[in-house]
Amino acid sequence: MKKITLVIMMMVCIIATAQTTISGKVVDDGNQPIPGANITLKNSSSGTVTDFDGIFTLTVQESPPFTIIASSVGFESSSMDISSQTTGLTIILKAGTELDEVIISASRTPERIFESPVSVERFGIKEIKNTPSVDFYDGLENLKGVDINTNSLTFKSINTRGFATFANTRFVQLVDGMDNTAPALNFVLGNLLGMTELDVNSVELLPGASSALYGANAFNGILFMTSKNPFDHHGISAYFKGGITSQEAAGDNEFYDYGIRLAHKFSEKFAAKANFSYLRGTDWFATNTINVLNPATNRLDPNYDGLNVYGDEVSTNIRGVGEALVNRGILPAGAENLLPDESVSRTGYNEQDLNANKAESIKFDAALHYRPFANDFEIIYNGKVGRGTTIYQGANRYSIRNFFLQQHKLEFKNNNFFVRGYLTDESAGDSYDIRFTGININRKWKDDQTWFGEYAGAFVQATLAGQLPEQAHLIARQTADTGRFIPGTPEFGQAFQAVTSDPNLLTGSKFQDATQLRHVDVNYNLSHITGDFADIQVGGSFREYKLNSSGTIFTDFDGPIRYSEYGAYTQIQKKIADERVKVTGSVRYDKSELFDGNLSPRLSIGYTLGTERNHNIRASVQTGFRNPTTQDLYIGLDVGRAILVGSAKDNLDRDVRTFSDLSGAGETIVGSNTVTITGRAAYENSFSASSVANGAPEASGATLVEPEKITAFEVGYRGKVKKFIIDLSGYYNQYKDFISNENVIVPLYGQVGDGTLSLLALQNDDFKVYQAYTNSDVDIKSFGATIGVNTRIPGDFDLGVNYTYAEQDFDKDKDPDFVTNFNTPKHKVKATLGHTNLFKNFGFNTSYRWSDSYFWEASFGNGNIPSFSVIDAQINYKIPKLKTTLKAGATNIGGDEYFTAFGTGFIGSQYYIGLSINNL
Repeated sequence: MKKITLVIMMMVCIIATAQTTISGKVVDDGNQPIPGANITLKNSSSGTVTDFDGIFTLTVQESPPFTIIASSVGFESSSMDISSQTTGLTIILKAGTELDEVIISASRTPERIFESPVSVERFGIKEIKNTPSVDFYDGLENLKGVDINTNSLTFKSINTRGFATFANTRFVQLVDGMDNTAPALNFVLGNLLGMTELDVNSVELLPGASSALYGANAFNGILFMTSKNPFDHHGISAYFKGGITSQEAAGDNEFYDYGIRLAHKFSEKFAAKANFSYLRGTDWFATNTINVLNPATNRLDPNYDGLNVYGDEVSTNIRGVGEALVNRGILPAGAENLLPDESVSRTGYNEQDLNANKAESIKFDAALHYRPFANDFEIIYNGKVGRGTTIYQGANRYSIRNFFLQQHKLEFKNNNFFVRGYLTDESAGDSYDIRFTGININRKWKDDQTWFGEYAGAFVQATLAGQLPEQAHLIARQTADTGRFIPGTPEFGQAFQAVTSDPNLLTGSKFQDATQLRHVDVNYNLSHITGDFADIQVGGSFREYKLNSSGTIFTDFDGPIRYSEYGAYTQIQKKIADERVKVTGSVRYDKSELFDGNLSPRLSIGYTLGTERNHNIRASVQTGFRNPTTQDLYIGLDVGRAILVGSAKDNLDRDVRTFSDLSGAGETIVGSNTVTITGRAAYENSFSASSVANGAPEASGATLVEPEKITAFEVGYRGKVKKFIIDLSGYYNQYKDFISNENVIVPLYGQVGDGTLSLLALQNDDFKVYQAYTNSDVDIKSFGATIGVNTRIPGDFDLGVNYTYAEQDFDKDKDPDFVTNFNTPKHKVKATLGHTNLFKNFGFNTSYRWSDSYFWEASFGNGNIPSFSVIDAQINYKIPKLKTTLKAGATNIGGDEYFTAFGTGFIGSQYYIGLSINNL
C-alpha cells in the first residue's frame, strides 16, 4: 500500500510540474477591458476566454518556453512568448477592421474576409450585442443584400438576390453544420427552432450560389450559425427581455423572451453545455379583407372572397342551383330564370376568429465535447429540440401550432477533417390549415347543398316580392346563414376543436406529419500535406428523406415514401505572385436517385494590391443547382383554390380524386355524377389557365419537374481607403429549367385537343384547377449590385451605410402562366449609427432601413407592397461589477405599419427592456 501511495504521489508531482498557469488581462489601446477575447496556446487547441472584465487564467499541460496568442473580433491578434509561470500579464490588442475578421464559410477553411473569393457577410458577437432589433436573427436584416420577409413575430424568412416566398427552398441555413430545414416543409422556419442568442458565436452569410461546396439547394444563399464551444466559453449566462408589441389591429400586447446557458470545462478532455430559451407573445393580426376575385368590390359582392377571410372560397353558380331545385320539384318551373347567372359564395370567417395569433418558441439543446487526447481531436454529441407556434403562409395560411423539431448530431473532427452525421425529425403537432378550418366549420352547421339551396329559394321569394337584386341577395344570405356558428360561442368552439383535430380535409383541417431526413457530411483538408503546393480539400455528403404525413400532405397513404441523394466535391486553392493572387477552383458532383447527376464547378480569382496590401479585387464564375423539393415531387393536397400535385413519376398515379359535383349536362355526358381523376391529368390532360381566361383554350404543356440550374458571375472589391472600409459587388445570374408553379385547368371529361368534350367541360364548369410543379423554357436572368461603406466618424461613432439593387429579366408574354416569385424590391438602403462607449459604460445603436415598393406574387395571393422606412434603436448600460448589461430599445419607432408580403399581418412596433448576465 505504501508503494502504491508513493507511486501515486510521484505521478501527481510529475503532472503538477508539467502544468503551467498564466493569468492576466486583455485590454484595447485605450486600456478598456476586452471581454470574450480568445487566449490560445500556439499550435494547440488549449485555450480560454477572457471574462467580462477582460481577465483570463490559462493552464496548459506544457512547460515554458511557449507562445500564447490573444485575439478578438475587431482587433489585430497579438502573440506573447512565455518563459515561466506568470501572473499579472497585460496584453494590448490594437483595433483592427472588418477586413481582419476571419471566416470559414466561403472556402470551408479559415481565411480573412478580406481575401474571401466570393461575397460574404458576417454578424459576430459584437454585432449581436449591439443590434437594436429585439433579437440577433432580426438584426441580420441590416446586412447589405439581405431581405427578411416577416410572416409572423416568430417566423422570419431570410433571402438574398431575389426569388423567394416564405417557402424559401433556395436558401439554406446551417446550425453547427446541421441543415435546419423542416423536412416536410422543405424550408427553414426562421429561428423559431434554431439557436439561442446566448450560444451564438458567429453568423456568416454567403449570398448567391454555393452549390460547388455545399450541394443542392445552396442556390440563392446559405447562412451559417456557429455556437460557442464549452472548452472556450464556459460559465453560466442568462438574459431576459420583455415589452409590448403594438399594432392597430391587435392593440398592445405583452411579450417576453428569456434564456440561460450553462457550460463547464471539466478538464482538458471533457466539456459540456446546455441552453434553454422561451419566447411568448401575440402575433401580428392579418386583417386584409380585399376581394381577391374582384378588388373593386367589397363584402356586399355575392361572390365575395376575402384575402384573410376563410370559408368564402366555396361558391357555385346560383342559377345552376335553381335548375337543380326545379328538376327536383322544390321550386316551380321557370323559377331558375329569376336567378342571376352568376356565382355566389358562402359567408366566411375572419382569420382572427380561426387563429389565436399566439407566438411561441421553446428551444433546448445540449452538447457533450470530448477530447480523448487533450489535443485538437474532438468528439461531439449535440442534441436539439424545439417546439413552436407561428403562422406560415404558403398556398394557404397555416397555423403552425406546437410544431416540434428535433436534431441529433454525432461529429468527429480535428483541425484537418470532420465527419458528422445527424437526424432531423419533425412533428406537425396541432398544426392546421386556416382556410379549411373556415370551410369545414361552415359545413358543420350546414352542408353546402342545403346552404345554396336555401339561398336560391330565398332569392326567388324576395324577387317575387318585388325586391331589387341587391336587396334579394342580402335577404338570401341572411336566410341561408340562419344557424351559423358565431365566433366566441360554445357551438363555434366545439366545431373549431372538431375540425382542427380531423386530418381529413373533406371534414377537417389538421396536418399530420412525422417526416425525417438523415444526413452525413465528410470533409478532409489536405493542407498540412500539400501546403507547399496548394491547399486541397475533398469531401462528400449523403442524405435520405422519409416522408410520413399519412396522406395529409404527401401521397403517402400506404406508408412512408423514401428517396436519397449524394454528392462529392474537391477544392484547390493557391496563392501566387508574392501571395497577391489567390486562385480558388472547386467542383462538386451530386446525384438524386430521381434525376440525373449534376456537376457544379466554381472558379474565382482574387488580387491584392497596394503597398499596404489593403485593396482586393475578386471575380468568380460558378454554377449551382436545386433539386425539386419533397413537395415539388410528392405533394398531393387540395388547398381549395387549387389541387397541388407533385410531379415525381411515381406520384402521378398516387394522387387519385373522385369528384361528384358535375353539372347536369356533365352528368348526362359521363353517365354518372362522379368521375375519378389522377394527378397525371395535370401534366398530360390540362389547359393553361391564361388561355382559358382569354377565351382560347390551349394545352398547358406543363412538364415533369427537373432540377433547376444557375450560372452566376460576380465581381467585387474590398478595401480600406483612409478611414473608410468599402465592400462592393455586382452579379449576373442565368437560370435554366427554373422551377415554379403553374396553374392548369383539368377538364373532368374529354381529352384536351379533342375539340368537343373537353371544351364542353369548360363551358359547363366541369373542371378543376390544379397547381403543377414544372420548369420554365423561358430564359430567366437576374442581376444586381451592393455597396457598403463603414467608418468611424469624429467622436468614435461607428457609421455604416449600404445600398442594394436587384432586378430580374423575364419575358412574361412568352410564358404567361409561369410565376417566378421574384418578390424583391429594386432598391434598398440601410444605415447604422452607434457608439459602444459614448460615456463610461453607456452605449447605443440605431438602424434605418428603406425599401422600394415591389410586386409580391405567390400561390396565396398577388399584390403590391408599398415602400416603407423603419427606424430601430437601443441604448445599453454595463455594470461591470455585476457582469451585467441593461438594454432598452424599440423597433419601428415611427409606428408606420408596413408589410413585406401580400396577405400577412401588418408589422407594428415593439418596445422592450432587457438584461444579460455574464454574456461574453
